[in-house]
Amino acid sequence: MKIGVLALQGDFDAHRKRLQELGAEVVLVKKPEQMDEIDGLIIPGGESGTFIRLLGDAGFEKLKQFVRAKPTFGTCAGAILLASEVENPVQQGLGALDIGIRRNAYGRQIDSSIRPGRFHSADAEPDDKGSALEMVFIRAPKIERVGPGVEVIATDGDDPVAVRKGNVMAATFHPELSDDTRVHQAFLDLVRGQRTKGRQ
Repeated sequence: MKIGVLALQGDFDAHRKRLQELGAEVVLVKKPEQMDEIDGLIIPGGESGTFIRLLGDAGFEKLKQFVRAKPTFGTCAGAILLASEVENPVQQGLGALDIGIRRNAYGRQIDSSIRPGRFHSADAEPDDKGSALEMVFIRAPKIERVGPGVEVIATDGDDPVAVRKGNVMAATFHPELSDDTRVHQAFLDLVRGQRTKGRQ
């Protein structure tokens, strides 16, 4: 299983280490054509507007095509790029997840924090309270609207902080910066499931 990490900016190396720790082969994606050789992609934190600028028109279009076809996981700025609706300021994105997200909703860099949240596994019952999960927030966006069919897989109090629909996952925190591997493992399970479907 070959997983790409978009390596244009942000802490892509922490994602690489986590994926390798979980047994995945990792490609640091710096050119659009590298997306042809991977089974799934992580878009790390950073600055979402800068990602769009660095990708350029051709790279952004290639990314849009990839997200429609293969599993993609966005963290922090990556979550902003995947959202269908972005505020503060309004920004065009990939529109891959039917969520509304507000940039820097928790404040500036100085307001970054590590907080206990709850993780909800894929086979959890609807009333399941989830299990404890350490969450690292850095200039985090906030998911303010969750569209129909979008599953909330992690919460901070009442706030959804990680969501999934189909092949797409997004988290407003940085799972690559804590010791807990379950969020990345959930993405790898998603990729594995998609590959199995593709062979049938």
